[in-house]
Amino acid sequence: MENPSRAAHPRLREITAGLKDTIPLLLGAAPFGTVFGAVAVGSGLSPAAVMGLSVFVFAGSSQFVAAGLVAQGVSFPMIILTTFVVNLRHALYATSLGPFLKKLPRRWLFPLAFWLTDETYAVTIRHYQQDPDNPHRTWYQLASSVSMYLNWQLWTAVGLFAGTKLAGLSEWGLDFAMAVTFIGIVVPLVRSLPMVLCAVVAGAAAVLLKSLPSNLGLLAAALAGMAAGTIAAALRRPAAGAAPPAGQEGPV
Repeated sequence: MENPSRAAHPRLREITAGLKDTIPLLLGAAPFGTVFGAVAVGSGLSPAAVMGLSVFVFAGSSQFVAAGLVAQGVSFPMIILTTFVVNLRHALYATSLGPFLKKLPRRWLFPLAFWLTDETYAVTIRHYQQDPDNPHRTWYQLASSVSMYLNWQLWTAVGLFAGTKLAGLSEWGLDFAMAVTFIGIVVPLVRSLPMVLCAVVAGAAAVLLKSLPSNLGLLAAALAGMAAGTIAAALRRPAAGAAPPAGQEGPV
């Protein structure tokens, strides 16, 4: 019979690795969460509503959009529709992670889906690709997800408190940290020509389509980048049955 303590070690290693890889992203999200708390309470939301958005929605960009729409007096159905569109990128994340999670029971899938963020996706997909056969790899994603969730609640509360005490906190420019964090997320993933093309096309499309309503330009840019990367990867892939280059013959 397997020793329970020995079985726990691989899980603990995955949890530790997930926390370690997520720490820089926690630091980058801290100013973003603080600014959200300050902006949301400044938009007229009650402290309970501000914390409720972070606890039950947990989607940074969508929370900012929702707070802004509330301040403008936009109707509730339109707020739901707009935040839904902003979060459509998570469908792309799910498609990417799906092959690694297809055997998980629903008691795992539901919380992991709710806790999925841009930061957790970035570190998790890289980890899964590096070690696709590790049966304990899901604990890595869980550790990253929970740490990001708790971190977001903490800094939302800090921003909420500071926003009621410090005038103009939302104008201090703290949100620059999120742009730096996303650069840190993307750059390690750009390791091939298709990835470079994907990043360039998506970036250019995001700038050109910035004026589209409801942040639709971001979704269109993501789709354009994915299409460019997929086409580039397909063009580089050798045709089925083609002979390998000289000196690279397969095993006999």
